[in-house]
Amino acid sequence: MQADTTTSPVLASALMVAAMAIIGVIDNVVILLAETVGLWQFHFMRALLMLPLIVGLSLMGLGRLRPQRWGAVTLRSLLITTAMFFYFASLSMMPIAQALAGLFTSPIFVLLISSFALGQKIGPWRILAVLVGFSGTLLVLQPNPVEFDMRSVFPIAAGFFYALSSIMTRTYCARESTVAMLAAMVITLGLSGAVGAALFTVAPVATLDGPDGFVTRGWVWEVGPALPWIVVQAVGSTIAVFMLIKAYQVGETSYVAVFEYSVMIFGPLFAFVALGQTLDLMQVSGIVLIATAGVLLGWRARRSSTQQELA
Repeated sequence: MQADTTTSPVLASALMVAAMAIIGVIDNVVILLAETVGLWQFHFMRALLMLPLIVGLSLMGLGRLRPQRWGAVTLRSLLITTAMFFYFASLSMMPIAQALAGLFTSPIFVLLISSFALGQKIGPWRILAVLVGFSGTLLVLQPNPVEFDMRSVFPIAAGFFYALSSIMTRTYCARESTVAMLAAMVITLGLSGAVGAALFTVAPVATLDGPDGFVTRGWVWEVGPALPWIVVQAVGSTIAVFMLIKAYQVGETSYVAVFEYSVMIFGPLFAFVALGQTLDLMQVSGIVLIATAGVLLGWRARRSSTQQELA
């Protein structure tokens, strides 16, 4: 049976926007579950809930669970797990707009790593995109040059490790099943969460109450208040990833990727409506600049791909 190669830009964009709308909503609940449980326990419990759903995706024919290249898939999983820990830690420390701004520096890091580490040439348009995106990141995060706050590095670290995982995906995991990579990532997140929760339980450190203690909190048995939000995260993430996978299956990659930036609208908008988080004019301008950089990079990638096909 041959794979369906039919492309549908309208369906692809609709699926991606829907996926980003779900992610924009469910990532806001992290601040709510962070009141009760810790980062590590959250990832462990969410992984336990997500794995059966991922097996269901495989049974639906969306991809095999067994990787072809275990080493490459494992390394990718470790990189994206590191990125997700930094990202979700950021969600408990700052408004979602700032966490997303750091995560979406990943296309900039991909370009820089590809240029300096892999020797790929980049033109003036991509250099401009890097400068625009970096400026936008500074506007959103607004780092204090006088009193440096280590927490402001967390979302950027998430973007860096996410970029490394993206390069691994393109370079060494291109032929892997998306379901296999998703399963490996969730297993790695779950195991890392279990180890982290055990360490902070056996050797506890001074931990603040509420979201401020999210990163260093050990195992909590009274999970009742957090459990509904963990379920929302698990189910929502699985549905969103399913839509994301399908979007890339029916649409051209560089075209579809641009619509990922819609999460920078949905996330802060829901945070404003539900949680009262607000943005100032500089932060809104920064979000626009980051999205512009992403669109510019996507446009150049699509144009380069078209030129190579015509050559």
